[in-house]
Amino acid sequence: MADPKKEPIEDIEAAIEEIMGEQAEADEPLQSLDDMAEEGVDHDALDQDTIDALTAERDELRDKFMRALADAENMRKRADRDRREAENYGGSKLARDMLPVYDSMKRALDAIDDDLRERASGLTEGIELTMRALLDIFSKHGITILAPEIGERFDPEHHEAMFEAPVPDTKKGHIIQVMAEGFMLHDRLLRPAQVGVSSNPG
Repeated sequence: MADPKKEPIEDIEAAIEEIMGEQAEADEPLQSLDDMAEEGVDHDALDQDTIDALTAERDELRDKFMRALADAENMRKRADRDRREAENYGGSKLARDMLPVYDSMKRALDAIDDDLRERASGLTEGIELTMRALLDIFSKHGITILAPEIGERFDPEHHEAMFEAPVPDTKKGHIIQVMAEGFMLHDRLLRPAQVGVSSNPG
């Protein structure tokens, strides 16, 4: 099956070849006066109107040629941009669907205490290895974690305020609790960090 992305480029290239052929014919030197004399052509018959018409036709073909080249270059740049976007962000839906898996693994790790680690060392080690493998996959595909700190200023571009509370000894608009970490896919926000924000007027 033909690649649909290549067809417009092939059409442009075919148009360029056709125009280049016309351009080559237009750029061929006119017969010399001697040649025309031998063929019985009266060079005086080539009046200024004929020369102007040939010049206009040449200029038109040159203009078509330059436009075709510009269109081909724009098509190539657009195809390169689409390819890069597909490589970087084509798996964003799958990546977003994997985030709850990370959340569950993190909650499981946070629930492990020293007693459980001693009684079920194999289980806890398996969870830690699974989490490490998941983080390696995230890193491989350009997924980074947004982990704001308590006391950090709320950033609406990367954080989602889940609640506000007038907590003492805090500044208004600063983070007082991190409920879930956020994620970036390369330079795009995949999920904002879910946080609580101080509304303390003091």
